Amino acid sequence: MNNYELMVIFTPVLSDDEFAGIQKKYTDFIKENGGEMVSENPWGLKSLAYPIEKKTTALYWVAEYKAPSELNEKLKIQFLRDDNVMRHMIVKLDKHAVEYTTRKRSGVKAKETETAEA
Repeated sequence: MNNYELMVIFTPVLSDDEFAGIQKKYTDFIKENGGEMVSENPWGLKSLAYPIEKKTTALYWVAEYKAPSELNEKLKIQFLRDDNVMRHMIVKLDKHAVEYTTRKRSGVKAKETETAEA
């Protein structure tokens, strides 16, 4: 199983309940297809760098998960079918990125780890 980071940009017209529901939908989809959620981070409503579909804001959701590589194609198909998804991006994380995100989630700063290792 590989480590992946997923960022999804949803349409800003979703209510808080709909936004939570759609996050759960994709979290369940990952788990049902042999994946394992590592972390989730709903960023909420943010401004876009450029308009997408005449919208200047969107709801952002970032998730990290472990899964077999076949899952990504299934997930991509689901995103393309969903009208609420404006953009999505899946990035495979190498061992250094996994280590970095683990440290970041635990609240350890880079300087603290450097002095601890020295």
